[in-house]
Amino acid sequence: MPAPAPKSTYRLQITPSFTLDDAAATAGYIHDLGADWLYFSPLLKAEKGSDHGYDVVDHSVIDPDRGGAAGLDAAVAAARALGLGVLIDIVPNHVGVATPTISGWWWDLLKHGRSSAFASYFDVDWSFGEGKVRIPVLGSAPVAGEEIEGLEIVGDELHYYDNVYPIAPGTASAGSPTAVLERQNYELMDWRRADDKLNYRRFFAVNSLAGIRVEEQIVFDDSHVEIARWFREGLADGLRVDHPDGLRDPEGYLERLATLTGQGYVLVEKILEGREQLPSSWPTAGTTGYDALADFDRVLVDPAGQAALDALDQASATDDRPVPASFESLIHTTKRGIADGILRSEVLRIQRDLAASGALDGAAGALAGGAAGPGASGPDASGIDVLDDSVADAIAELLTCFPVYRSYLPLGLDQLEAAASLAVSHRPELASAIEAILPALSDASNEAAKRFQQTSGMVMAKGVEDTAFYRYNRLTSLNEVGADPGEFAVDVAEFHKRQVARLRNYPHAMTTLSTHDTKRGEDTRARISVISELPEEWASTLRQLRSLTPLGDAQLENLLWQAIVGAWPASRERLHAYAEKASREAGDSTGWLDVDEAFEAKMHGLIDSVFDNPAVTAILSAFIAKVEQPGWSNSLSLKLLQLTAPGSPDVYQGSELWETSLVDPDNRRPIDYAKRRTLLASIDGGLRPAIDATGAAKLLVTSRALRLKRDRPGLFEGYRPLVATGSAAAHVIAFDRDQAVTVATRLPVGLAAAGGWGDTSLELDAARVVDVITGRSFDGSRILLADLLDEYPVALLAPATEA
Repeated sequence: MPAPAPKSTYRLQITPSFTLDDAAATAGYIHDLGADWLYFSPLLKAEKGSDHGYDVVDHSVIDPDRGGAAGLDAAVAAARALGLGVLIDIVPNHVGVATPTISGWWWDLLKHGRSSAFASYFDVDWSFGEGKVRIPVLGSAPVAGEEIEGLEIVGDELHYYDNVYPIAPGTASAGSPTAVLERQNYELMDWRRADDKLNYRRFFAVNSLAGIRVEEQIVFDDSHVEIARWFREGLADGLRVDHPDGLRDPEGYLERLATLTGQGYVLVEKILEGREQLPSSWPTAGTTGYDALADFDRVLVDPAGQAALDALDQASATDDRPVPASFESLIHTTKRGIADGILRSEVLRIQRDLAASGALDGAAGALAGGAAGPGASGPDASGIDVLDDSVADAIAELLTCFPVYRSYLPLGLDQLEAAASLAVSHRPELASAIEAILPALSDASNEAAKRFQQTSGMVMAKGVEDTAFYRYNRLTSLNEVGADPGEFAVDVAEFHKRQVARLRNYPHAMTTLSTHDTKRGEDTRARISVISELPEEWASTLRQLRSLTPLGDAQLENLLWQAIVGAWPASRERLHAYAEKASREAGDSTGWLDVDEAFEAKMHGLIDSVFDNPAVTAILSAFIAKVEQPGWSNSLSLKLLQLTAPGSPDVYQGSELWETSLVDPDNRRPIDYAKRRTLLASIDGGLRPAIDATGAAKLLVTSRALRLKRDRPGLFEGYRPLVATGSAAAHVIAFDRDQAVTVATRLPVGLAAAGGWGDTSLELDAARVVDVITGRSFDGSRILLADLLDEYPVALLAPATEA
């Protein structure tokens, strides 16, 4: 029997400043809003001060700073009293090791090395690094015969400035701090060497998040001891699994999790590329909804604007910075940069795994002609020979060309073969090396193949989401997690086709619009999408702004000005923080490790001009005036589509009002629930809010849709596209979900230019229907959209006798 699934969820970021006790106090409002389940961010004990909770240091307890076990009891009791389910985010792939003194497994590993009871818990290559764990923390490479500045012995610990490490028993009896360090089971090395000399698997390239081997039963058991209690004691109904692609065996993990939860409701934070589907054998209700997000956004984008925005993008090219011919060509560059840069350590470990498995035996002749890739050949600092660089080059190119996040061999073998074909087309000189290693990488039992699968998703995420998304800026509402910016728009027919597929394949998967990880909040994107209807006006506006505040980086200029338009009104501080992060992620004119202070001063000057230069303010204000109302129309359509389309919609904290955030940490700001309670009470008291800056109209739409879905069993089961007739039929999206009928406006600028809805109408099966948003009733045989949508750009219809 399928696990009970939520009709909807409401995500709360549980932090030291918004604890589980605060969640308990907020449960009543969330119930009144209409949500069905509470959805909590990670709760296990994390690094001190962590706001996200993904850096777990102790799996056996709920973080005291987040409310502890008593806080969870209170939050669950509040939820149960209101009939709400509970979904909790978990982190199976890695642990926080920034502070070894509070990360018990890591501390023991550093103290005892390979003899530690937890040595098998971590993914350490003991053959690389003289049997020591390499910790990239030093400010510079140590010099032989010299003391490491800042290193001292304090009791039975080694301190390096604020960093504290254990001293193994019997190793501190004599000698200087540096001499004692040399006798430890770990090596402190220059932090700059982490990218190519690290010997433990990380979460992406975050040195302070060490991967754990949850595929081992003992590691699974120990890392899920508290999670198991939640289900044993009825504290949780479902789980959201963070980053399953980092696991050695995602399917095996999910099978164990199904047993632990009693076949509970489980979602995976899995990014699907294009029309990729989840492996059908996985015991999961589906993904966390980024694939749905992409569809909702794109049906509100005007395909007619693509050519003009493409031309504007191409016009930004300069001799020293050409514009990529396509998004695909750009991500080849950015992914290769990641494979050769911050994830070089993973490439070299796959290379060592290939050698250890014997996959390279007898291939020396074939590899001799391979081109040398980045990195030095010959023995490394530990004295272990590095194999021919053509192997590492070939691995990096295969990772670069891999078309999806990862394979799950034998599933996805065709993706590996496609990657090999593309890699050879890009680098014909690597053909022999690719041919030599492909059999091993195709073998699900080969250690190198397993690690390649764990690594390809990291290269994709860092190369695409965290780099290319900041460089490809023709329309930045398309640059969202899980989406393909190369797909500009989808028409209504394709949108319906995708909803039918979602209902058929994963009817209870989550759908989302905003998360703690989205690059832009849903309403920021909704306003930016209006640019697709006004490409010439945008081009003119951008030219004027560039003339007043030239930056010398046309792509970044376009990104920043779109962000300002989408998030406006935004504070100076928020925009400065976003500009700094966006520019460094893009890595074109400045970077995290190589900050160009002169360029960043100009960039911050651009932000200041928004507030201090009257000419800039006037140009920006004029354009915002053109997109504000159409953007709000898009926002209401976007929200209603998500809440009523197939799937279990999630409302990210606070997004029942305008959600105009930018990338984290901007999207994790505190939420004013007192304000929302007051507005909801006013709406429930009869207020029909205007569509204005308060966002109350969105709260109306959200609450009415959530309540109808929660309170009317039997509705929202099937899916039938509805086709309008009349002059403006192309501007409506409508579907019938077992007598719950969604009607939403698209391309509002074009609609207004055409003179409105005119004679456009919908015909329904029901004799009489009520719009639950406004409370008005209509004859279902033929509804004029000019009447139905005269107050709001959306409507949600239900049979009149039961609305």
